[in-house]
Order: sequence, then C-alpha cells, then structure tokens
Amino acid sequence: MDLSDGARKLVDGGNPGILATINADGSPQTSVVWIGREGDDVVISTTAGRRKDVNLRRDPRASLLVIAKDDPDEYVEIRGTAVVTEDAGRALAFRLAEHYEGEGAGQEYLDLPAKVVRTVIRITPTRLTGPAA
Repeated sequence: MDLSDGARKLVDGGNPGILATINADGSPQTSVVWIGREGDDVVISTTAGRRKDVNLRRDPRASLLVIAKDDPDEYVEIRGTAVVTEDAGRALAFRLAEHYEGEGAGQEYLDLPAKVVRTVIRITPTRLTGPAA
C-alpha cells in the first residue's frame, strides 16, 4: 500500500512516532521512536535485543502513530508488517540522528562499540487511518 501525501509529510517532517508491538503474553508495548521513510516503507532504528526488536522478530505486526508536533489533531496511524535487519554501518541510526537533532548528532552512533548492534525496523503499510490517511 502507498502512503498518502499527508502520511509522507508527517513521516518526513521530523515528527516523533509511537510504535506499538505485541509482547509474548499478548499485551501491547509502545515506544517513542525516530522515523524515516524509504519509498512507502517506514524505517526505525533500534538496538538489537530491545523489546520492540524482540517483539517484531517474533510477531511482525506493528502499528505506528505519527502526530504532527505543531498540531496534535493532524496524525496518521500506519499499520503494517515489519521486517527487522541489521543496520549496516549504523547508516540509518546516523541519518535519523542527523535529521532529528542536527548535523553532527549521528556521530555518537558511529562511535558505539562494535558489540552494540543496531537494527532497522522496516514497516510496510497495510492500512492507514486518521486525518492524514
């Protein structure tokens, strides 16, 4: 499914996302995340082993709520299926940090010890809801 123009604007606009995943016991788990877009997929960077990473490897169903930081009545919920892969060279973590916090902010991700593995969560949309849908 293609993202709407409104959804693209929200995802590209430096707005935070709220990612919802499903814990092993069926209960919901949410995290505030930085988001980016590659085509119509939404991408998120996280550390391997974090709850969202573990949950999505087990059950790929995800919901991402993106709210305009300057207008809480403008939002989109993006439901979809997630695939988790390694963030090669921590490229996504770097790109998102630079986008959200400014030039130079991504360096901290490049400087992490080799044992810290970053992953990419790629959500392919299956349903959009909300005013920006």
